[in-house]
Amino acid sequence: MADVLNPEQTESTPLSTEMETLTLDAATEQAEPSHEFAPNPEADSQEIAALDSLHAVADSRLVQAPALATAVPAAEAVASENSSASAADDSDSDMSMEDFAAALESFDREQAAEAATLAFDDNIVTGTVIKLTDKHVVVDVGLKSEGLIPIEQVIDHTGQPKLKPGDTVEVVVEREEQEGGYLLSYEKAQRHRVWDVIEKAATDKTPVTGIVLGRVKGGLTVDIGIKAFLPGSQLEVRPVRNLDTYIGQPIEVRVIKLNKKRGNVVVSRKEILEEKQTAKRNETLEHLEEGTILTGTVKNLTDYGAFVDLGGIDGLLHITDMSWGRLTHPRDLVNVGDEIQVKVLKFDKDKQRVSLGFKQLTPDPWLDAVERYPVGARVRGRVLSVTDYGSFIELEQGIEGLVHVSEMTWSKRMKHPSKLVKPGDEVETVVISVNSTDRRISLGMKQLLENPWENLSGRYPAGTIVEGRVRNLTDFGAFIEIEDGIDGLVHVSNLSWTKRVKHPSEILKKGEKLRAVVLGVEPENRRLSLGIKQLQPDVWETFFAQHRVGDVVKGKVLRTAQFGAFVEIAEGVEGLCHVSEAADGNGNSIKLEAGQEHDFKIIKMNQDEKKVGLSIRAVGEEASRAEVESYKAPVSSSTTTLGDLMNWKRG
Repeated sequence: MADVLNPEQTESTPLSTEMETLTLDAATEQAEPSHEFAPNPEADSQEIAALDSLHAVADSRLVQAPALATAVPAAEAVASENSSASAADDSDSDMSMEDFAAALESFDREQAAEAATLAFDDNIVTGTVIKLTDKHVVVDVGLKSEGLIPIEQVIDHTGQPKLKPGDTVEVVVEREEQEGGYLLSYEKAQRHRVWDVIEKAATDKTPVTGIVLGRVKGGLTVDIGIKAFLPGSQLEVRPVRNLDTYIGQPIEVRVIKLNKKRGNVVVSRKEILEEKQTAKRNETLEHLEEGTILTGTVKNLTDYGAFVDLGGIDGLLHITDMSWGRLTHPRDLVNVGDEIQVKVLKFDKDKQRVSLGFKQLTPDPWLDAVERYPVGARVRGRVLSVTDYGSFIELEQGIEGLVHVSEMTWSKRMKHPSKLVKPGDEVETVVISVNSTDRRISLGMKQLLENPWENLSGRYPAGTIVEGRVRNLTDFGAFIEIEDGIDGLVHVSNLSWTKRVKHPSEILKKGEKLRAVVLGVEPENRRLSLGIKQLQPDVWETFFAQHRVGDVVKGKVLRTAQFGAFVEIAEGVEGLCHVSEAADGNGNSIKLEAGQEHDFKIIKMNQDEKKVGLSIRAVGEEASRAEVESYKAPVSSSTTTLGDLMNWKRG
């Protein structure tokens, strides 16, 4: 507050009051001089008495107003000068008294004006905005110097000043600054103007509308005529994370606390919202029942559904009740703030829990799915998702079908469905089967393509030599790709005529190109049998064609077993010499070892089973029989002697 008694206050706006006028007139009448020309001692004594009286008044006012200290010496100087002039001329003495009275009257008028103007706490003064600086608004309020309003008091929610040069503004003068000028308060002036209205609003609990100016610690600042504090906890019914979104917005609040002495006002928006919510809830509960169709606003989204405000009461719209089809998240169908129609599925009045449905507003599309999607029909849809076992296709809202990986292509080489389709693709499919009860539709994509197995028999009849690449090796054989989507199997038994193959890797390598012979085709089972050994003549057929039982052949022991020995009697042809047949002509056993070569007699042949029985014993018996026959042959007496017989025997 400005110091009223500051001696530097030399300028003020004159302010006349009736009391002031009477006092000054009385003083003037007491000091009025006589107009007679001749000297009058009695008049002189009256003048002196009047002067002394004026001095006494001035001295007493010096105690109350130190600013008079500068004015009284000036008045005394004037009086002294006039007194000196009075001795020479009574006319001059009359003018000196008038001048002194005028000076005193002017000073009293200034003091009264400043005292009236600078009653800072309660008086509102009107000024004119001169200019704006970075920190202050400069205002002319009619005092000896200009006043300054802190710029932050006149900033709106956009950060721009509400005043401009030339505007008329009401302020309260707070104090005079030592460096000059007056500190003005725009907020106090506003507070004085609207305080009664705010007090009445607080008493009657009536709402007031304000503009959110900005964010402060713990809440917001709201302009309701004056700046009021809105705690963050009193902004909404539920906690608000981002208060900045409310800046610049008009809101309705209620005054819940005020302190006139300090000028503090606290408001709440939450109370108003809770009252409105309670009123809406009561109204909604009166009409709420299962089966009712209502319009609500989506308030919040979660992974499992959406909460919908029905009017003071929230209901849960579960994700399974949002669409007849499949949703990955509720945001795929609705967003916060959307107004939607919902159907009340369940209502617990005691717990005030409401279950809502959205898909129930439309018929179940699966009811007539069999009629609308007959088997064999071509349909188009959008790929929703791709899994390891296939792809889900949306045919319409709520109807999805599965294209199994086995129904995507005729080729067996596809590693993953994502190689053919991806989410969002538009694809054409064929309906394979429909199950409305289980809500399943099986679709196919390969049915739109030519089945390469249907005319495979015509293109690759048995005996045809084909060329392909080894795609895979297994324990039982090798898969040979002869064209895209067509793989043939070479069984391990068809790899070689002569070699006993335990695993295809003994002969073949993955990725190797080779030739094979078509052995058979089964289109219905999608099987193609191939052979590699068939490219060469069957050594067994050749052997059986050239040999008969009783023939003596030369063989090499390949391997031995407890029951006998396996003997190679031709390239790729093996025979078995049983242990009982491994003996000489005299019946002595012969031990067979791998690598030995002997003459063997064929004692058994089975072309179907490709088996040949061999015997060394039979060879010895055949030799003995030959000896006997030779001995029995007739001998000429003229040429044969006993010596010849002995020599023959030795031979």
